[in-house]
Amino acid sequence: MPPTGSLIPADAPFSAQQEAWLAGFIAGIAAAGRRDDAAGDAPAATIDVLIGTQTGNAESVADEVVAGARARGLGGKATALDDVTPEALAAMSHVLVVTSTYGEGEMPDNAGLFWEALQSDTAPRLEGVRYAVLGLGDRGYDDFCQAAKLIDTRLEQLGATRLHERVDCDVDFEEPAAEWTSAVLERIASETGATGKGDASAQAPKKPRSPWNKRTPYRSRLAVNRLLSSPRSAKEIRHYEFDLGDSGITYEAGDALAVVPLNDDGLVGALLEHLGARGDEEAAELLRTDREIRTPSKELIADLVERAPAGELASVVAHGDRSDLDSWLWGRDVLDLLRDAGTKGPSLAELLPLLRPLQARQYSISSSPLAHPGSVHLTVASVRYGTGDRRYEGVASTYLADRTAASPVGIYLQPNASFSVPADDDSPMIMIGPGTGIAPFRGFLHERAARGSSGRNWLFFGDQHRETDFVYEDELTELQRSGALTELDLAFSRDQAEKIYVQTRMRERSRELYAWLEEGAHVYVCGDASRMAKDVEAALLGVLAEQRGRGDDDAAEYLADLRRAKRYVRDVY
Repeated sequence: MPPTGSLIPADAPFSAQQEAWLAGFIAGIAAAGRRDDAAGDAPAATIDVLIGTQTGNAESVADEVVAGARARGLGGKATALDDVTPEALAAMSHVLVVTSTYGEGEMPDNAGLFWEALQSDTAPRLEGVRYAVLGLGDRGYDDFCQAAKLIDTRLEQLGATRLHERVDCDVDFEEPAAEWTSAVLERIASETGATGKGDASAQAPKKPRSPWNKRTPYRSRLAVNRLLSSPRSAKEIRHYEFDLGDSGITYEAGDALAVVPLNDDGLVGALLEHLGARGDEEAAELLRTDREIRTPSKELIADLVERAPAGELASVVAHGDRSDLDSWLWGRDVLDLLRDAGTKGPSLAELLPLLRPLQARQYSISSSPLAHPGSVHLTVASVRYGTGDRRYEGVASTYLADRTAASPVGIYLQPNASFSVPADDDSPMIMIGPGTGIAPFRGFLHERAARGSSGRNWLFFGDQHRETDFVYEDELTELQRSGALTELDLAFSRDQAEKIYVQTRMRERSRELYAWLEEGAHVYVCGDASRMAKDVEAALLGVLAEQRGRGDDDAAEYLADLRRAKRYVRDVY
């Protein structure tokens, strides 16, 4: 029988156990309501912080905004942009958008559906909404903070009232983001009469803050540096293992690790020699540790065009075609541009302000903390190209490969909450990751094996040649043998006359792929954003259209539903 005073009717079709559970659930809701009543007055206003994120930075800023709102006596909650419909947006009073930009001015993965609906002709008017937008980006890209700019403009077009001018943050976003947060929250608190007597515990973000970041990275010992690809391969793919020691760093499969690199001494010396400053130890240290000397900055390009308006670079820039400029710059670094400028180029003192800060490089973690406690693994392709008197090397990839044996490496964690193993151990999992895109999926498979998950796992992997590029072959074979890897489809593009890619294998197995989706499978994609990820998405849409037989629009809506359910997620770069 249900407990005395139960709201459950005596003739309700529940078992005694179900009735007891329901009675407890209802009692819990009632108790929560009483606690809320006892806590005092409702907040002066509720702030909806809407997040567009690709790597997690926007999410961390949003946590700070929510904490700051609650500390001021305001309500606050954070929501991914794709989880908000235009109708729900119209019902909000105070909206703060924090978003990064992905690719060439595109919305991040968890904001595309929101943007599609917001720019529709059927989007509702937003006269009752007051808003502000914070963009996170990199000024080195032409489409700097483009997603934030688009959303800011569209909200205004729909009648929303701007609370504060949009702020577009560069890679060092923490300080301007904090200033924007403080200014916006103070204005809302003033307008709504918030007392400022909020939850004192809310002054700290809901997630504990790591002491290790880009300003204070953890100095880790690189315990393993192993070549994975064959020496005969056209690629150099390496496996790295970092000792976490006493750092206290905890991570989850799917997170990223940031590596703080140092520039190559040889390139630093060549730059100083060209500038007539060889032997300047202070400048050498600055260029080695603090300046980006591989990729020319927009500021340097503009300066060189001004200095040499009749030069080749100025001619390319004058055409106004970004793709032409990108093609011309491909393979060229700062030293190349300075040599091209000759005597018209800047001096060392003039050059330094034109160089971007040297940034950490983020890599998908390829291990599971359950399977590899105390260490974190990466799978990285070393970038090397060029002939003759100029050999070019990737900043961080060759730093790890060649220059870390005798000294610790600065690292810090970059969480990626949206890219993780399904919480339900029974859920099927489809992973698509050619080349080094396999990295997080090695971690996923080890994680599921360590957890004893019963969910089926399907991996699509490929590269150029099976004989030289099948990284982690022994591990994958063992995972198959043990049953942890249910299906493995391989695509080695250059082992036959007609190139075969992972999307080819997806189309070949379209019936089984769709069956897995219908059974609740989560789909993950990792790797190159410019081509592979787009080709994989096109293949997935083709599979859906073929198997469902209802046309392209239906396939697109099915995929959109997978996104909304967080069952189609990507880690692309």
